[in-house]
Amino acid sequence: MALVNEENPDLSPTSPADESDVVLSPVPEPEPIPGLNGVPVRWYDADRTEPYTRITPFQERHDTSVEFFYKPVTLSALACGLVVLAYVATTQDVLEEGRDKRRVGVYAAVVSFLMFSTIQFRDGPFIRPHPAFWRVVLGINLLYELGLVFLLFQDLQTARGMMTFIDPNLGVPLPEKSYAEDCSLTPQTIWNALDIFCIAHALGWFGKAMILRDYWFCWILSIAFELAEYSLQHQLANFAECWWDHWILDVLLCNWIGTYLGMKTCQYFEVKPYEWRGLRQTRGLRSKARRVLSQFSPHDFTAFKWGTATSFTHFITVVVLLAVFLAAELNPFYLKSLLWMEPDHPIIILRLAFVFLCALPAVRELFQYINDPRRAVRMGQHVWLLLATIMTELLVIAKWSKGQFPEPLPTTVKWGWGIGATLLVLYPTFQFGVPSARRYIRRHQRKGKPKAL
Repeated sequence: MALVNEENPDLSPTSPADESDVVLSPVPEPEPIPGLNGVPVRWYDADRTEPYTRITPFQERHDTSVEFFYKPVTLSALACGLVVLAYVATTQDVLEEGRDKRRVGVYAAVVSFLMFSTIQFRDGPFIRPHPAFWRVVLGINLLYELGLVFLLFQDLQTARGMMTFIDPNLGVPLPEKSYAEDCSLTPQTIWNALDIFCIAHALGWFGKAMILRDYWFCWILSIAFELAEYSLQHQLANFAECWWDHWILDVLLCNWIGTYLGMKTCQYFEVKPYEWRGLRQTRGLRSKARRVLSQFSPHDFTAFKWGTATSFTHFITVVVLLAVFLAAELNPFYLKSLLWMEPDHPIIILRLAFVFLCALPAVRELFQYINDPRRAVRMGQHVWLLLATIMTELLVIAKWSKGQFPEPLPTTVKWGWGIGATLLVLYPTFQFGVPSARRYIRRHQRKGKPKAL
């Protein structure tokens, strides 16, 4: 009785305590302490096979000290947007009527759509730096997809003419540069092959490692892309490279450095202790500045374990994922060749950056859709739209390529991809099909045996 009264101070020392209070009163669970015995695990010396590396982050959805940024402001945003539109559209203070106003009208339509996306689209899997940022990314993806659908119904010459409205310098044929003119392995030729695209290679593979979070997938894609360059160099001259450019500069140097740094960054985020405090709870100017910068880092981090060999569904998902990634890598080369754009044109750079931003939440949604079907009852909006975008790009390229690449596919390339496709079919057949057939036969044999009397 005394013990019960001590645990419940609301009762007087002489008050009788009901035994049901002891049974029904919840026992508070201790708050989990990040790290190992309360000591944060440093990313460079943590044993990632131990259970303490699988830290459950603090799931605070947003910073309560800046609650204003998370309150719905739909009506206020609508009012401000209409005021700005009315002022720009009905006055001569900003721009004169005519060509400039037509261009501004297109920009205003795009901004209005992105504003609607920011306010009304569903949230994605990421909440940093703000869920609205990823809604804008989804809106940009949808605008790009609608633009591709429009271009799909245009012929190539019309599309080239329309690109001049975006950049008047376009619409001029460009010579394709070949990188296989001097393939002698000397310090001078290697030095001449080093350019800004080597840094772009490393940055690109850093991004792919952050998206896929798997060493094997990055290596498979790296080798597959080089094989694709070998296969398609009869169509695009800039795919023709020296052997050491393919396998030394690209695969073993640029791609490996980017992949290594990307995976190390993933490992750091995976074991980093996450403890979010609001600005009001943070003291000192330096601490507040660090808290503001941390808003642009992940709120938590999930390591991807794809389980390629665990089931046929996982295997097909991984094959489709890598195939879509490879198509997303090859599409801009064909688009810039067909539309006569330089490799460093802002449209090409923006397209690459846009696909990177869209792929971050898309692959995260795909991973959850495959590995957690109870929570992810349908495919996420980011992965669905990005898949549609890449496929639409392929349709546009297939339509515009008619008559542009007259050289047939070499016989060696046909044999090589045929063997690869055969192996891709044989592996799941022996890994999943044969064991399933054996289990099916054994199960029916047991059912067909007569019971002993």
